[in-house]
Amino acid sequence: MDSAEQAAGERRVRELLIEPLERRGLARPSSLTRAQYEEMCRDLCARLAYMDSLSLEALEEQVAANPAGKDLDRLPIANRILDWAGQIQPPRDDSVSPLMRRAFSHRMGAAAIEQGWGPELLDYLRRKRLWPGEFMVGELRKAGHDNARQMTLIEERLAAGRAVPPEQVRWRDERAAAAVRCRRIAELVQAGGAA
Repeated sequence: MDSAEQAAGERRVRELLIEPLERRGLARPSSLTRAQYEEMCRDLCARLAYMDSLSLEALEEQVAANPAGKDLDRLPIANRILDWAGQIQPPRDDSVSPLMRRAFSHRMGAAAIEQGWGPELLDYLRRKRLWPGEFMVGELRKAGHDNARQMTLIEERLAAGRAVPPEQVRWRDERAAAAVRCRRIAELVQAGGAA
């Protein structure tokens, strides 16, 4: 997303989410000062700039139907709104969060790329938005090993000229693209950029 698209997206979030909620009478969360509330709104606008108008309208409806506070007259905290936004319209696949950048610049990410479980790590980070613990790393490594073996079987069938269902070919292509994406994230972070 270039800077013009980002600016247009931020305006859209303010016009279709923040302002309608304020017009409904929902006040800032009681735990925030006025300055913190303004910063929360700016941050929401920046983070949700990827969303289309229909999704923002759906999010506004959901937030309005689920107010916070003891009198149910407050906006929920940003984290809850971001969670709902991700359920309504997940961020585009080409967006890379700071968590993803850090994970793939960490030795865990390097091991994931080298050992072939990078796509599983990337998918986990996208879905959970959580740094994986030791147990989860083991599970991701095992899933990556199983998926790499499945890819090898598909490649062997294709090389032998045997029929492979289109959904398996599509899965193989998507996983290969995810592996490339993992390497690109790591390379860009090492170069000091953003994916």
